[in-house]
Amino acid sequence: MTDFDRQVREAYPELGEIESDDLRERVVEAWVLGLERGGWRDVADIPYAWNIDEVSNVEHVRGVTKIALESATIQREFHGAEPDVDVVVAACLLHDVGKCYEYPPFVDDDVLDEPDPGYVSDEIPHSISGYALAHEVGCPLAVQRAIPHFLGEVPTRTLEAELVKSANSASSNAITEATMGITLQEWVEEYSQTA
Repeated sequence: MTDFDRQVREAYPELGEIESDDLRERVVEAWVLGLERGGWRDVADIPYAWNIDEVSNVEHVRGVTKIALESATIQREFHGAEPDVDVVVAACLLHDVGKCYEYPPFVDDDVLDEPDPGYVSDEIPHSISGYALAHEVGCPLAVQRAIPHFLGEVPTRTLEAELVKSANSASSNAITEATMGITLQEWVEEYSQTA
């Protein structure tokens, strides 16, 4: 069996930004469960989007985390806000863990072992299945509520949830522009899939 725990820790050095040992381990656990159930061989094989594989999901998730961390710093220094950095980082790292379940139907079979049909489905948006994974492993509600990030899926918004959502949009816009020459909104309109 693939050492998913090691893969996740190596793929996401931003885990080190989470002060709480317990929360850090829950984030890793959610990724490990997602990878196992999704049938993935390597966390790096998950694409950014079902139709954009030039960028990996790992690159996107790391970008979102870095953008959100920078934004949190600016919010503190310029505006006196106090976002919970552990919540921000954990939610950023988990905001696309649900792609483990949503994307197996869209990738080559050689990057998968045996996806679990009890979990894998392209019918459930990844931000919803990511929320479920975070809930299952016992992440705090503040982290869970910051994971749903697509239109129509947003629960009560917190400062931390807005940081995740805006960082995701910034990263996603950069990726769709760089790979396809279109904005995220144009991508959504054209392909009507979740981002």
